[in-house]
Amino acid sequence: MSVAFRRESDEEHKEPKFELPLPPGPNLVTARGLAMIEAKVAGLEAIDAAALPEADREQHGRILRYWRTRQATAQPTPPPSDDEVAFGSRVSFTLNGQQKRIDIVGDDEAEPNEGRLAFSAPLARAMIGGYAGEKVDFGGKAEAIEILSTESIPD
Repeated sequence: MSVAFRRESDEEHKEPKFELPLPPGPNLVTARGLAMIEAKVAGLEAIDAAALPEADREQHGRILRYWRTRQATAQPTPPPSDDEVAFGSRVSFTLNGQQKRIDIVGDDEAEPNEGRLAFSAPLARAMIGGYAGEKVDFGGKAEAIEILSTESIPD
């Protein structure tokens, strides 16, 4: 019989499911970020995956592997000094004439709409190493950001 007439299984035509991508670079975490990762892992481990349909079970496994990897590679960082912008800093600054405040946190903890920005984000990278009263370049503009104050993120 010709290969043209054989029925192939539906499995042969499905897209492969890959692992969730890990952010590049070190997995720096604040105390809050580490607690968040630990809570995610505990919540996922509490789910009875055997009771889930196969597709959901596979997705659950991928998500659990992601968070277990993030937990295993987490690098808790001590609070920064209050004079230099660093990972774990709360920074008040002006950009384009508007005053703003952000917390510089790890990739998994970042929530830009809530003022938590990943240390790998361009805005955070521009300010890291800066001091209160200093102006730093951003977005191709010289002295686009003025750092007003910096402190350690409160617990």
